[in-house]
Amino acid sequence: MISPADPPEDAGARGPGLKLLAVTACPTGIAHTYMAAEKLAQAAQALGHEIKVETQGSIGAENVLTDNDVREADGIIVAADKDVDLSRFVGKRVLTVGVAEGIHHPERLIDRVRTAPVHRGAGPGAGAAGPPGAEGGRERGALYKALMNGVSYMIPFVVVGGLLIAVSLALGGHTTPEGIVFHSSFWQSVHDIGVIGFTLMIPILSGYIAYAVGDRPALVPGMVGGWIASHGELYDSKAGAGFIGAIATGFLAGYVVRWIRKVTVPEFVRPIMPVIVIPIVATSAVGLFFVYVIGRPIAWVFEHLTNWLGSLTGTSAALLGVLLGLMIAFDMGGPVNKTAFLFGAGLVSRNPEVMGMCAAAIPVPPLGQGLATVLRRGLFTQQERETGLAALFMGFFGITEGAIPFAAARPARVIPANMLGGAVAGAVAGLATVKDSVPHGGPIVAVLGAVGGVPMFFVAIAVGTVVTAMATVTLMTLGGGAAPRMPGAVAAVPAVPLAAGGGSVEVTGAATALSGHLTEASVRPWLAARSKEAAIHELAGLLAATGRVTDLDGLVGAVLAREALGTTGLGEEIAIPHAKTDAVAAPVVGFARSEEGVEWGAPDGTKARLIFMIAVPEEMAGDEHLRILAMLSRKLMDPGFRERLLSAGGVGEVMGVLGEVS
Repeated sequence: MISPADPPEDAGARGPGLKLLAVTACPTGIAHTYMAAEKLAQAAQALGHEIKVETQGSIGAENVLTDNDVREADGIIVAADKDVDLSRFVGKRVLTVGVAEGIHHPERLIDRVRTAPVHRGAGPGAGAAGPPGAEGGRERGALYKALMNGVSYMIPFVVVGGLLIAVSLALGGHTTPEGIVFHSSFWQSVHDIGVIGFTLMIPILSGYIAYAVGDRPALVPGMVGGWIASHGELYDSKAGAGFIGAIATGFLAGYVVRWIRKVTVPEFVRPIMPVIVIPIVATSAVGLFFVYVIGRPIAWVFEHLTNWLGSLTGTSAALLGVLLGLMIAFDMGGPVNKTAFLFGAGLVSRNPEVMGMCAAAIPVPPLGQGLATVLRRGLFTQQERETGLAALFMGFFGITEGAIPFAAARPARVIPANMLGGAVAGAVAGLATVKDSVPHGGPIVAVLGAVGGVPMFFVAIAVGTVVTAMATVTLMTLGGGAAPRMPGAVAAVPAVPLAAGGGSVEVTGAATALSGHLTEASVRPWLAARSKEAAIHELAGLLAATGRVTDLDGLVGAVLAREALGTTGLGEEIAIPHAKTDAVAAPVVGFARSEEGVEWGAPDGTKARLIFMIAVPEEMAGDEHLRILAMLSRKLMDPGFRERLLSAGGVGEVMGVLGEVS
């Protein structure tokens, strides 16, 4: 007797059709998800099989597989580049591949699923399926996505904790030789709540990095490891390891969990592996490893840095200011930062000039990063621009940690820029003999009357802030954070002025497609651009011609930032660059064809000849742009539609073909 989990290997084209299920998903949950679903459905129909495909896109799971679907299924194809829960498929043949396989080789997958291994619900990958063969550049991309996962969850804790601390200092604080204290228990309570938020941000960063690497069982060891990293007293250090330690514990916890999953265990142990065994073993391993292997060296470094700084007190004030500024800005609350701060705080009573150098450097990282988001908005995402405003506020109140989200996301560019600005601020304060009589920093201490040499104190902060901002912008531009206008790009089409109130300007009587988001003004039969960056600039100019673009540079920057996360070249000669950005006032779509094709990094190696650009305001991003992408992705899987689109004549014929999308 053959069970549903063991379909006959000669089923399919030579016999009764199979009942198949599939799940498609990609990290951004947009075009690839729906293209793979459409391709699998087309292939199954052609081969005489029945298939139901669940799509796990950013808009949420659609066409969800039911328990009854799973019971009746002969096999299940999971085409995903992100984690997919496999626990519901126990006892069924499950084939796990990358989402690109679902797009380019659907017939092959349907053939392979007939002999796929039966999912047993334990062992490696028991709880989730992820992208196979993550090696080389793909592995680096996975590491970056894991890091950004942690950063995105950490940001609310940084903002809430930092702003509560700032408000309590501004409205309820006054200076004493011991630092800033509070007029009443109410403001002390507000401050304490903010400190709790700040205390949690490091474990959150670590925990969600671990979660992205090792799935749910890695969350606890990641968070506990992050807590240990932030509490130096657990390994005899006067300062914790800060966000750098949290990044280390996050990845360590995630990969320890992945390793444990590969261990073969008895059948009766498997059900409790993800809930009990893996979290306990991983938490103990990560915690003890950090305390005894990583923590002790951190304590040693802290002690010797303090002694070394003590030996420099008789040297040049400018040199000492440079060193303290570099240390303050390096890890923003970590052991190096704390070494410099505690060194300055210990000399407040007999040498307040040292604390003056520290106080000038303390606000530079958050102020500099905040200023960078204002100077070059197009280099940053909408979330980063909002975080930048909070960083400016935190910088005023001497909260260096306000720059951590930027440093965690781009350490190789942000940390050197922070250190350069911190060194300049410390040197200027040292040369000007700025004094700080309380162990705190930032403009707030001058406002509260604790600083001697106030004018030069503000000059030091201002110069350091500008240096950090300019260095950040320069390093991001050189490093590809967002590209400037490419020499080969054509001039942007002049934007039609926005109507009063910021609404979009429509061309009366003109043909439209894609729910009115694409008009004749945003279609170009043939691109002049020959490179991806130039094509993005040219398409952004088309979108500007609709009158819906309020910030052309911001739009280009947002699209390039999205490309940096992963190519929007989908294969089959298609690319759909897109962005969620407030650089547009309303949803807008542009389309152009390339006669020779543009290299877009597509998985199948084809050059993009059919290129759509989609831009949607942030407030509508969770719904409208995903709906547009889903419509386009499904229709573009039809070879006849693509051929008609390529062979259409002028704008009118192109609009006629695009009118088929619904």
